[in-house]
Amino acid sequence: MRLLHYDMFGKLILRDFSGKITPPYAILSHRWGESEVLFEDIANESYKEKKGRRKIEFCAEQAAKDQLQYFWIDTCCIDRWNLSELSRSINSMFFWYKTAKKCYVFLPDVSVPAKTAVNQQKDWEVSLRASEWFRRGWTLQELIAPKSVEFFSSEGQYVGTKQSLEQLVHEVTGVPIEALHSCSLDKFTIPQRIQWVKNRKTTEEEDVVYCLLGILDISMPTSYGEGSEKAWIRLYDEINSSAPFIIPFSQNDNFVGYESELAVLEAMLFGNKQATRMAIVGPGGTGKSQLALEFAYRTRKRNKSCSIFWIDASSIGGIHQSYASIAQKLNISGWNNGKTDVTQILKSHLNKADAGQLLLIFDNADDDHLASAGLSTEGAASLADHLPHSRMCSILFTTTSSDAAKRLAFQNIIRLQQMTPDTAQSMLKRCLDAPLSREEWLEAALLLRELGYLPLAIVQAAAYINTQDITLQDYRSQLAKQKEETLYKDDDLKKNISQEYTKNSFSTTTLLSVSQIHYESPLAEEYLFLMACVDRKDISIELLDAPSPRERETAVRTINSYKLVTRRPAESALDFHRLVHRVLRDRLQHQGVLDRWIQTAIAKLATLFPDDSHSNRSKWRRMLPHAMYALSHSHGGQEDTERIGLAWKCAEALMSDGRYGESEVLFVQVAKLRERALGLEHPETLTSISNLGLVLLRQGKYKEAEAMHRQALQRHEKVLGAEHLNTLISVNNLGLVLSRQGKFGEAEVMHRRALQGRERELREEHFDVLASANNLGLVLERQEKYEEAAVMYQRALRGREKVLGVEHPDTLASVNNLGSVLSRQGKYEKAEVMHRRALRGREKELREEHPNTLASVNNLGLVLEKQGKCKEAEALYRRALQGREKVLRPEHPDTLASVNNLGSVLSRQGEYKEAEAMYRRALKGREKELGEKHPHTLTSMVNLASVLKAQGSASR
Repeated sequence: MRLLHYDMFGKLILRDFSGKITPPYAILSHRWGESEVLFEDIANESYKEKKGRRKIEFCAEQAAKDQLQYFWIDTCCIDRWNLSELSRSINSMFFWYKTAKKCYVFLPDVSVPAKTAVNQQKDWEVSLRASEWFRRGWTLQELIAPKSVEFFSSEGQYVGTKQSLEQLVHEVTGVPIEALHSCSLDKFTIPQRIQWVKNRKTTEEEDVVYCLLGILDISMPTSYGEGSEKAWIRLYDEINSSAPFIIPFSQNDNFVGYESELAVLEAMLFGNKQATRMAIVGPGGTGKSQLALEFAYRTRKRNKSCSIFWIDASSIGGIHQSYASIAQKLNISGWNNGKTDVTQILKSHLNKADAGQLLLIFDNADDDHLASAGLSTEGAASLADHLPHSRMCSILFTTTSSDAAKRLAFQNIIRLQQMTPDTAQSMLKRCLDAPLSREEWLEAALLLRELGYLPLAIVQAAAYINTQDITLQDYRSQLAKQKEETLYKDDDLKKNISQEYTKNSFSTTTLLSVSQIHYESPLAEEYLFLMACVDRKDISIELLDAPSPRERETAVRTINSYKLVTRRPAESALDFHRLVHRVLRDRLQHQGVLDRWIQTAIAKLATLFPDDSHSNRSKWRRMLPHAMYALSHSHGGQEDTERIGLAWKCAEALMSDGRYGESEVLFVQVAKLRERALGLEHPETLTSISNLGLVLLRQGKYKEAEAMHRQALQRHEKVLGAEHLNTLISVNNLGLVLSRQGKFGEAEVMHRRALQGRERELREEHFDVLASANNLGLVLERQEKYEEAAVMYQRALRGREKVLGVEHPDTLASVNNLGSVLSRQGKYEKAEVMHRRALRGREKELREEHPNTLASVNNLGLVLEKQGKCKEAEALYRRALQGREKVLRPEHPDTLASVNNLGSVLSRQGEYKEAEAMYRRALKGREKELGEKHPHTLTSMVNLASVLKAQGSASR
């Protein structure tokens, strides 16, 4: 949980109390308006320019009067770009309101001027009774959960409390007075509590159900788009169920067919248990996900004790969010503290005998998705490593890849074939709003044949017919005209569109809908074309410009009415089906306007994409797939500022995320483009060269990195002068790469120069000054000047804790470094404390396999080995080695350090053969990567000699 407060200088601070004791706090209840202060506005201090700042000031003032330092406001305390956090927050909201010391209700539609006495109730009671706050769904829990609720007018005038106004509140809301006294809600039956939401309004119809979850003490995944009727059904199922059921989609009332496939799934997974894993494979649009969804609901109906979970396997974010949701639902210890790998703790839990019967469904487990998600080169194989192996756990995959299906489910595969005409007719009948006459069914048979009996095409056709209120004959006529205008009149387009859906005329149904949208809503058409130029999943509505939120919503609803997108209201995002996305992009290509729309997308992304600072990481991690997708389009040598700027931001974000190879590619592109456009000695070109050197350094390409940094330093000195801050950056970076090559004397000279120059030009606690202090400590430590190194590390740590916070990655780097020097001084227990703190923080703030996290794993192993805790050290070394081989490369110097360290702890335990193999590998790699005279190479040589001697091989 994050809380707001003002520091002694009047600066608004957002502090994270995750895993800590939460101090007393006040909480604000309000209705969202325009120009609200958001999470990212706090970090970059842009909140000062927003109208919503008034609410923050109001809440802070009231909290101070109540002697509360901290306060909570949903708009800026929840990182809405972090989907996992957003989901957890929705389920935690009732608890947060309940534990608040004070809840302030801000009523913009109630006016009580300062001159009006509060006891003159007749002057404002009418507007209070009419306030929209009492009629909104989500404010119900904000009224009931807190013990103390105080109401304030639009002027900030105190009106009363829920106790002093209990009769009025009871009359307006229908909530019993006893419930307003914050008693246990168990005193009220489920039907009684549900009755309280009657006549309340919500923006999304499903929210009338979701806003009851905290009041009913139920956790249930949201599924926007299912409608309130289905949401009510799911709620009652959840109330009556004895096992969790986390499926993000409602049951499809229009599902037909595939009865034989459903029977096979039932028999194989739950009948004679011939298999615990199965896969559904088939081309896009054939109904794989719908078949899996129907199987989930039928299993639920048949077996109430079976826990069923849906995992979005289309991206790494989807997988992690799904795993976190399941761990939360099962209340697994540590699911939300960020200190453990949620996939591993969930796997361990599900492997236990008492976990009960389970069904896990992994949707869209395609090779390209899994590889792009960072799940190693063998995406499906890596995913399989995280799957439970209990016989009580059945797993079903959907995929378009036969290879992925075989690796995940072996030979237990269902291949979806073309839908039969009878089944297609049944599906169309269910999708259409109006029944068909006997004559129209003849038209329907012809239409379905033209659509190739493809489920996705049938859904779109029915949506068009329903929206336009036309006959099937009219639709067939328009479809034929559309086909003639697109596919059959243009051989090039016909070739460009893949056979997968040309054969089924899917492209024609999509383009017909797009043509109609062109006439209905030009804004909606613009949105379609813009979204065709970014990644198809999790498209934030912030990308979609509109004169007003209402006009944007109208345009999005228009697109949705034709079944071209899937909405995610909770995340304010949209998804495209893969085939729809491809059709739209091919259409733009055919019309010769793809480059223009790509440029429009890049311009918008360049504006929205934040810097790579730690506080923005949730946002840039969600924006990265879209930016990378847009940038991947060939730009014909164009050197526009927006493309270069976006590529630069992506490169920095990728480097911050430890994705060095991808970052290098972009930095090379940016450096070349800037050199061509601005010249070799332009400051922006030199900055590009400097950052390219940094990412080369982090990949262990030290000679190339040194060349980059020397080039940047030489030109910076020439163009800007020896004392310019940009020059000092190059000095610092050259010191880093010299140190990694064992050139410690020269590196120390560089770092002292950088520190002295920065101290002259900047304040003592500036980020760059603290970075130079830290880096000087590193090179002093390497030269065994431990006391002086410790002073530098402590200075950097104190400054970073004060300026950046205790869990910022730079602060954790200082914690790690201080631990290292304490270990070298023989202060092992203190060093262990530092390394455990650094590891916990990096696991939480970065990720399990970030290079810096792996460094902490390795360093904790070192200090444990020094204390004789060899088994624990060995486990950490193996984890670090496995991670570094995957994330870096087998010959990276850091990987070789892990190889060497593993050899050391094996040798200590008398496992000389395996230790010898490790030492030989480390020596061979270091000779190649670092050179024969590098200190690390010489260390490996000594270590190998030592283990050979221990085996009686002194001559060798």
